[in-house]
Amino acid sequence: MKKYLFLLSMLAMNAVIAQAWMKEYDHVDDFKGGMALVGKHEKHGFVNMKGKLVIPLMYDDALSFSEGYAAVYLNGKWGYIDSTGKQMISLKFKEAFSFNNGLAVAAIDNEYGFINKEGKAVIPFSFSYAHPFAEGFAAVKNSKELWGYINMDGKLIIPYKYNYADEFADGKARVMVGDKWLEIDTAGKTVK
Repeated sequence: MKKYLFLLSMLAMNAVIAQAWMKEYDHVDDFKGGMALVGKHEKHGFVNMKGKLVIPLMYDDALSFSEGYAAVYLNGKWGYIDSTGKQMISLKFKEAFSFNNGLAVAAIDNEYGFINKEGKAVIPFSFSYAHPFAEGFAAVKNSKELWGYINMDGKLIIPYKYNYADEFADGKARVMVGDKWLEIDTAGKTVK
């Protein structure tokens, strides 16, 4: 019984300590990859699992870590850092998303494409918008403001014909045709 009381008191003490460091920040995101995004006075950085600030509050914006990288925003441009704070992909993008399946959506000027972890465009910057890959497909919008889906090679698999297209989940995606929502499968066939 004493052993359980001791464990409970240790857990309670850890919770109090954790809450203490959290109060130093305006916001604290969930831990991802052993790091949590924190913000204070409109600057962002990262803390480790103990609440120690390991990447200074220097960024104007940032996204949580995903696949070992975090997208960070400074002086009007996005780039990527690793968990030590080292810049892995230079700050050169107008917009940047988290890595997913080894690729990240990024934008140069007003064109979106997909980059790898070396920062190289593996699917050209040729879309007016794009969502990250999910289940091997990415919803992309062309210059005519229509959405379709590409595969991880950048090949158009489901033609541009939707007014909006969501990411796939469990083999289905929500799409909009006119003002009507539909659900499609990975072949582009309506399932609901």
